[in-house]
Amino acid sequence: MRRMRGGVVALAAAGLVLTACSAPDQDAPARTAGATPDRASSSAAGAGDGGAGGTRTDRPRVPANPPAEYTPAWPDDTVRTKAGYRVNTCVPEELRDRATVLTTRDGLHLSALVLGDGPDGVLLDHEQGYNICSWLETGRQLAAKGFRVVLPEYRNHGASEHDEKNEDPDLDAEAALAELKRVGAERVFLAGASCGGTSTIVAGAAQSLPVTGLLIMSSPSACLTVDAVPPVRRITAPSLFVVGSGDLQGNMEREVRVLYENSGAGDKRLVVDDDELHGTDMLRRSPRRDRYRAMVTEFIEEHARG
Repeated sequence: MRRMRGGVVALAAAGLVLTACSAPDQDAPARTAGATPDRASSSAAGAGDGGAGGTRTDRPRVPANPPAEYTPAWPDDTVRTKAGYRVNTCVPEELRDRATVLTTRDGLHLSALVLGDGPDGVLLDHEQGYNICSWLETGRQLAAKGFRVVLPEYRNHGASEHDEKNEDPDLDAEAALAELKRVGAERVFLAGASCGGTSTIVAGAAQSLPVTGLLIMSSPSACLTVDAVPPVRRITAPSLFVVGSGDLQGNMEREVRVLYENSGAGDKRLVVDDDELHGTDMLRRSPRRDRYRAMVTEFIEEHARG
């Protein structure tokens, strides 16, 4: 798996390996001029003190995770903050003090952003081959409206740790959910694109925070080592499934329909649009992106407060 720019996204779907080339990420924040790998930039802040438009509160600060030493998956796209955290160069400098590091159950280190504040948590998980900035604008908007948002960068991607196996992406979602709980979230809205959605379902159904909603964009029913069909039956919160009819020549629509049909939600909606774009590309590159953005943010805002 490689980065979104000209990357290849491998999706294990229904026992088949589906591959799709992703187009350049034209709308991602530009790399800062003159940035160099692992160069210090910005300062660190403890979790739970607002940021990115979030409201600061008088709750006690949660201690920051200590920085960790590891080899990032994409060193040319990685800088180090003054506090020692690695972060993708796509993250604007004004948000780099929101960077932290997560440690998965199998011992890998992930770069992540923690935005906003409050008890209403939102998890935003990106696609295989994409990066932490796939959901960044959505995350900033939600943080500004009072939600606590965690955006992890998956193993073998960006500033997160290189892993030869590139398996068990649900452990990355699990680590991000644990961080949401650690910094004060009392409930969580689950959102993911492509394999990020698949792993979000698996990890979200297994953790202890109440699930307030589920958003899936272009996600296969199974990806790498995870199968989302059994756990999606256990998620009963309002759920929205979005896919383009031309995504992977129609294969992705069939996969999303499997998740929709097996969903345990009484309030669930399937949106199949005349689009060939995949996952968060629909939010950034589609001619219909304004409609998609409004649909996604309105659904999250409606349900994420529980």
